[in-house]
Amino acid sequence: MNNLKKTLALVFVLALTMSLFTGCGAKKNAKTGFAVITSADHGSKSAGEDDGLAQADSTAAVVLIDSKGIIKDCVIDVVQTKINFTADGAILTDLSKQFVSKHELKDAYNMKGASPIGKEWYEQANALEAYVIGKSIDEVKGIKLDDGYPAEKDLESSVTMAIGDMLDVVVKAAANAEELGASAKDKVGLGIISTLGSSSKDAGEEDGVAQAYTTYSAITLDKNNKITSSIIDASQTNVTFNAAGEITSDLVGGFKTKLELGNDYNMKKASPIGKEWFEQSKSFSDYIKGKTVSEVTGITLVDGVASDLASSVTITIGDFLTTISKAGASAAK
Repeated sequence: MNNLKKTLALVFVLALTMSLFTGCGAKKNAKTGFAVITSADHGSKSAGEDDGLAQADSTAAVVLIDSKGIIKDCVIDVVQTKINFTADGAILTDLSKQFVSKHELKDAYNMKGASPIGKEWYEQANALEAYVIGKSIDEVKGIKLDDGYPAEKDLESSVTMAIGDMLDVVVKAAANAEELGASAKDKVGLGIISTLGSSSKDAGEEDGVAQAYTTYSAITLDKNNKITSSIIDASQTNVTFNAAGEITSDLVGGFKTKLELGNDYNMKKASPIGKEWFEQSKSFSDYIKGKTVSEVTGITLVDGVASDLASSVTITIGDFLTTISKAGASAAK
């Protein structure tokens, strides 16, 4: 009987110990969320006396949310892809041009002179990021705005630019958040690059296309600078125009990223491994988990493809590596 009691007591102690470890592990788990909101109606215009402009503004955010629903880290960024075209429908912008984000431009964005508080865009974005860290999503939703501008005294002193889209994308990122391997103590990073997509073309008998092709990498890094989670996405924002330089597309339509499109991106049939874009992106994200940024950017490519991943990733990943490098720099700030 005594032996039975001892055995039961030991089982109880072991069960309690395991539950404590499990509980501690659960508290460490955090959710990584990423989102993009793209518009083309802010600066785009048909050609007339001046050249036409197709402008895609993509606002992106990555958030790290703990088990209590509190934002532990956040990066918000914007990239503006501006493509000019003439009154006879010819694209003027160099097809090889690359556009970087406002965070990366820093003082070169040149907003400080027009700022009533003398702060550049990235400085105000940093202040907004710091303001939402420590808040729940409901608290972020409750931040007061006046026509898109901050209307709370403790925020107005450091952020005077319009932040409606920035708050919206933080909320959207939180709604997308999943447990992907990050801890609440990790740091988040975001890298963005935009180019003229391969569909860009002059107008002729058919409409021309100004395509902003943007790649995004959101990562979390632990104290050893190992990637604990990542989300890689891309968007193709098309603005069409005719041979008279008139914009013919809807500029306020809902622009979706490739992850949002899912199977509707419709790449699976053309894939040699029968995998859709979002599936291959996830496979790559899984592959780089546990690696440092330098280890990822050192992956050998053949014609833009990683030979070591031939069975799961056959899309070109050159821009993935570029944006992961940028995300690493972002996380280190």
